Amino acid sequence: MDAHKTAGVARVYVPNEYTVYLSGKDRVRLEGYERSLEQELSGYLLEHARRRGYDLLTRPTVAFETDERLRLGEFGIQTRLVKPSAHEGEAPVQGEEGNTMVYSAVRDAAPAPSPAGRAEVVTRAVVTVDDRRYVLDGSRATIGRSKDADCVLRDPNVSRHHAELRRSATGEWTIADLGSTNGVKVNGRRVGSSRLRQGDKVTLGTTTFLFDVER
Repeated sequence: MDAHKTAGVARVYVPNEYTVYLSGKDRVRLEGYERSLEQELSGYLLEHARRRGYDLLTRPTVAFETDERLRLGEFGIQTRLVKPSAHEGEAPVQGEEGNTMVYSAVRDAAPAPSPAGRAEVVTRAVVTVDDRRYVLDGSRATIGRSKDADCVLRDPNVSRHHAELRRSATGEWTIADLGSTNGVKVNGRRVGSSRLRQGDKVTLGTTTFLFDVER
């Protein structure tokens, strides 16, 4: 939205139609909650426009499409400014499509190097579930119902490989949904991926754990 705004005489107009392109594997991970995510992103865009003072011709819409040229963890976003029809029954007037902006989220390759001149900060994620406390070594750790997960949650509502904790070069941690059935919530808000802070409450299925960091 910010990258494709158009300034008028007294107003700043922004696109109201957004198409998000995903790889085939990433698209499968959205199965079951794609529609909910489209509505959530639409609401976020609407609120962002209000905060920035942008003008929208209609409520923003978001739709997901598959692009097999994209690799796992990459996604593209294409925007369009669509003018609603002046008369009932007429098709809306669609402006030119903006360039598809491709972003790389998570790669299976080696982690990104630390900023020049800085050593990697090594921290350990701590997951506390009831009376159990998992201290997780390494830069990645899976959470799920499967016995081969790094942190096993015995909850039938948790997928076998539900989510993954990932450490950055600065020692900060994020949690990413691995295409689970029931999703991931951080402090009550459903997320696909989110940075975690000490004291955050993370819910997978019907299980809530407390996140902490050891330095």
